[in-house]
Amino acid sequence: MSRLRIFNETAPDAPLFDSRDGEVIAAELNKIGVTFERWQAKHPVTPGASQDEVFAAYREDIDRLVAAHGFKSVDVASIAPDNPARAEIRKKFLDEHYHKEDEVRFFVAGSGLFTLHVNDKVYEVECVKDDLIAVPDSVKHWFDMGEEPSFAAIRFFTEPDGWVGHFTGTDIAQRFPRYQPSAA
Repeated sequence: MSRLRIFNETAPDAPLFDSRDGEVIAAELNKIGVTFERWQAKHPVTPGASQDEVFAAYREDIDRLVAAHGFKSVDVASIAPDNPARAEIRKKFLDEHYHKEDEVRFFVAGSGLFTLHVNDKVYEVECVKDDLIAVPDSVKHWFDMGEEPSFAAIRFFTEPDGWVGHFTGTDIAQRFPRYQPSAA
């Protein structure tokens, strides 16, 4: 289940806000310019589905976002708990960074934790199946897929190097708890 918790940047053990209501999550994130939506597949997507099958299930929403934002490429990224490189892949995203274009992800399956650092607040967003999050360019954040990552996500890009992370060098991400997926 999706979840938003908001913290003061100096108090990682004391949430100021906590909600699992999708509409409330969307409204709170909208205040900082982040988009949060819930999508429904037009037909079931089975494990191991091809990229084309995944795209077909969400075609209307994908086309809407591409038209509205001018994305030039869309793909599907997937990682399973048995991936031998999972620890290295996870580590790439654990430190605070930003991108020079919006980071837009739709979770087809599984889950992950986007943590956004805006002004003096930290927004911890657990994204699960059917969640879309769009983090505006230059918003500092980190992403944790957990020790046993399991997700498939549609990714949207404007430029080939837009996904490149620009790291801030701060230790804020280490001060907040690592991702432990919620029980369904």
